[in-house]
Amino acid sequence: MPYANVNGIRLFYEERGTGEPLLLIMGITAPGAVWEKHAAYWEPHFRCILVDNRGVGFSDKPQGPYTTSQMADDYAGLLEVLHISQTRVVGVSMGGTIAQQLALRHPEKVTALVLMCPWARCDRKTEAVFRHMMHAKRLRPEEFANFVQQLIYHKSSWDDDEIFEDLMQSQQEAMIAPFPQPLHGLEGQAHACINHNVLSELPNIQHPCLVIGGEEDMFVPAWMVREVAQAIPNSELHLYPEAGHAFHWEKIEDFNPRVLHWLQEKG
Repeated sequence: MPYANVNGIRLFYEERGTGEPLLLIMGITAPGAVWEKHAAYWEPHFRCILVDNRGVGFSDKPQGPYTTSQMADDYAGLLEVLHISQTRVVGVSMGGTIAQQLALRHPEKVTALVLMCPWARCDRKTEAVFRHMMHAKRLRPEEFANFVQQLIYHKSSWDDDEIFEDLMQSQQEAMIAPFPQPLHGLEGQAHACINHNVLSELPNIQHPCLVIGGEEDMFVPAWMVREVAQAIPNSELHLYPEAGHAFHWEKIEDFNPRVLHWLQEKG
């Protein structure tokens, strides 16, 4: 399996497709493999790089707390190992905060950004959600999966029989997952999410940026997504109606080509 020694840890990554690089940064609790259905659409056009963040999957899971700047430096190190001088970047949720830091700390490595359900700072309510997530990690794996599903999926998904069956299947798969995220890995990532605060720095990002969210996201509400888009000078905003935090699954038939076309045009 491909590993890179970067920033004091071993980072697991996979590469899919050929062409210009596209770095995909996943959110809290999730390994890079969760990009599967998006990477499958983009890989005919880009060299997709899927990474397990520190604290999850096959990557090292040192004791935390982590920071988004530290995790951005992980990715800068990975790009050095892969001899990639510049890349387009897509980051979801926590991955969107890491992508912001990558553009701020290593601007020469980034050509364009897609920030999915990002935030520039946590308010008290969102911090409370992350702290409750740390407590909820003590539930059985299938119960924790159900808790996360409640946070990220819109009512319309729960009402759809096919999607509901998929959600139930995911809970069953969580029960037998061979490499569950340890509590300290989740705690490290959650502290990075809580302490991310770059609102005053976002005007320094000069890269083309597409900011996307769900209008009815109850995890990272739309006002937080708008705040990021308003702070970055060269940005565009798209909010999906009747969609939650998992809008990229709920609206996948629009999302995948929308992002592809934007990256081809702006990157």
